[in-house]
Amino acid sequence: MNIKAYLQLTRPANIITAIADILAGISIASFSFSIININPLNITFLCISTIGLYGGGIVFNDIFDLELDKIERPERVIPSGIISKNNAIIFGILLLALGIFSAMANSLISSLIALLVAICALVYDKFGKHHSFFGPINMGLCRGGNLILGMSIIENAIPQWWWLGFLPVCYIAAITMISRGEVHGGNKNTLYFAAFLYIFVSSCQLLIAFQLNNLLITTAFVALHIFLIFKPLITAITNPIGPNIGKAVKAGVLSLIVMDAAWVSVSGNIIVAIAVLCLLPISIKLAKVFAVT
Repeated sequence: MNIKAYLQLTRPANIITAIADILAGISIASFSFSIININPLNITFLCISTIGLYGGGIVFNDIFDLELDKIERPERVIPSGIISKNNAIIFGILLLALGIFSAMANSLISSLIALLVAICALVYDKFGKHHSFFGPINMGLCRGGNLILGMSIIENAIPQWWWLGFLPVCYIAAITMISRGEVHGGNKNTLYFAAFLYIFVSSCQLLIAFQLNNLLITTAFVALHIFLIFKPLITAITNPIGPNIGKAVKAGVLSLIVMDAAWVSVSGNIIVAIAVLCLLPISIKLAKVFAVT
């Protein structure tokens, strides 16, 4: 078995960002409820769940893209023949099952949310990504559901804060729109709209931090996030060729960790926020070994 090839299939650097989503969701739950008595084992189960869900979703993305990748990205592990299509399907099913059953270890509600995330991922892989309007929303719903999955560590937090799940929808929709120009080049109007969505999400974080009296802490994390995503995005807007678009997409994906750290900082927990931020160098290191897009 080629372990590295199977790891490549799951995009390990991206999976780290999914774990950050869970930790952000748990922190959002603490906006209104104490998490002192939460069993750390349940946090572990939810992190394992998102590893399975994200990894499985990415695997099926490559499975459904096989014919196109034979032409545009023949070096990928499935079209190159390193991993057969049948083995990839089995691997993807096992990962999605791991995601759903690990969430069940926390609660039934968590497992239902995980199931919905898995369905959203498969719908995106097969249909959503081919639709210019619903595709980005579909992909965003996967991330928004992942954030709510983290909130489900305290079920009573979901009715109060579920609407925050729409902000990752905006953010991921922006990245997805940008990524459409990764191969053949991008459209400047699309890139400008993506920049607007980035600013909208950051503004919402600052507003909630202000309401919770944690604006100063959050501003530092939001500023770092804006710097990381806008530096390559501005380059792409100036010259929207494929390689520049790819760098903007990569920055947007990896910087999800910084955005999640900002959500943690909104709760005022600076120590946990820094801990989440420390996932960034891990993700960046993995991105040098395994492809992100």
